[in-house]
Amino acid sequence: MTTMSGSDGASAGGSGGRGWFTPASDAASAERPAPGAPDAVPSQQTAGTAAPEPEPEHEPEPEHAHEPEAAPEPVAGAPAAAAERTAPAGPANPGPAGSGPAGPAADQLGDSELIGASMAELERSADSATAYFYALLFVQYPHLREMFPAAMDGQRDRLFRALLTAVRLFDDGKLLGEYLAGLGRGHRKYGTVPAHYPAVGECLMAAIARYAPDTWGPRTEAAWVRAYTAISQTMIDAAAEDERRAPAWWDAEIVSHELRTSEIAVITVRPDQPYPFRAGQYTSLETPWWPRVWRHYSFASAPRPDGLLTFHVKSVPAGWVSTALVQRARPGDVLRLGPPAGSMLVDHEADSGLLCLGGGTGIAPIKALIEDVVSRGRARPVEVFYGARTDHDLYDLETMLRLQDSHRWLSVRPVVAAGAASAAEALAGELPDAVRRYGPWPAYDGYLSGPPGMIRTGVETLRGLGIPTHRIRHDSLDELVVQGA
Repeated sequence: MTTMSGSDGASAGGSGGRGWFTPASDAASAERPAPGAPDAVPSQQTAGTAAPEPEPEHEPEPEHAHEPEAAPEPVAGAPAAAAERTAPAGPANPGPAGSGPAGPAADQLGDSELIGASMAELERSADSATAYFYALLFVQYPHLREMFPAAMDGQRDRLFRALLTAVRLFDDGKLLGEYLAGLGRGHRKYGTVPAHYPAVGECLMAAIARYAPDTWGPRTEAAWVRAYTAISQTMIDAAAEDERRAPAWWDAEIVSHELRTSEIAVITVRPDQPYPFRAGQYTSLETPWWPRVWRHYSFASAPRPDGLLTFHVKSVPAGWVSTALVQRARPGDVLRLGPPAGSMLVDHEADSGLLCLGGGTGIAPIKALIEDVVSRGRARPVEVFYGARTDHDLYDLETMLRLQDSHRWLSVRPVVAAGAASAAEALAGELPDAVRRYGPWPAYDGYLSGPPGMIRTGVETLRGLGIPTHRIRHDSLDELVVQGA
């Protein structure tokens, strides 16, 4: 998922990203009512829900289990259990069930190959398969329907993207574990409990069997059972561990709301409890005007002694949350924050420089990284390329230039893509071209934050300039995995 600085534009992934499903409100497992939510029912527990609109422009979204005692029931035999009930008519004829990949070589395939083959077949009818999955889930388990948004189009995209991400990370145990653990921790705020996972696994495999008949069979089913059981257990364990040290969410009062442009606001909040995070991370955020609708935003500063948190938010057309935050929010309003997430962190043990590319409100976490370097008191070269479409969009340039004036090791280069650059020291052209012009950068680590397209081209540019992949940091994991980057 792209990094999450704030707008509701194209999805990124974040790791944040969403999981197999993003439940919202479960009266049996909720924790606290949404702040200012007119329809919140007072109880000991209340959970949030996923939003039907697109995810933020700079986000993994990422986002989630609560009850640590119960482990998920094994999902072996789940498709058979689904067959015993009345399933809704699927939008496509599944044809006869297959026996899986054929031929002598098929017997040598491992779980990752079997799962990958079924996902490749499933991709050809992804929309129908995910629609069938949710229809089956809501018929078999109607009490789960209220946990999801009324409009399911975006939800279907998130499900399939999460599946693709998990499958393509299947052989990278460390990265997959981090991705799933983040999902498990984030799902706590939705009230997700271990008992939800078997139901999802049952319907998920029934959908795969129906829409990937050529590659489905006993061996493929067994591979999926093993994978899903491990995946769900990882998420449940991460949620249980997180519950021992942190709440599922924080209430945070707005103490400052500054309009930088008609579309961009800088918002500072005071959480009701200490909020531990690191520079470069992001969080999910819910407003009182759209209860149970969450969006991801990056922290625009390093941790502060006063505990305040700052976000940069850009409103976009049809962006429910972003528009409310920019146009409606005022000091005194209370927001809700999910747990911190993200791995775009500075390695303070290294001596390499930082090459930072920030597009639009993606400059927010870049600013936080600079403050983090400053707080350590050890000078190391930091080169920032601040990209925007027009001069007007360089809303935080003055702040960045002040930082440059205060620290000799910091260089800030604004880059304007559309029209002639008139801002002080601004370069005209595309961000990747500017980075190439001032390269090469062999002694630097790359940091990228911005819209998904900028992240993709930025990664390609830095690779082309000789920076290895393991030294390029961003939080667009699932988006870039799906794109094959």
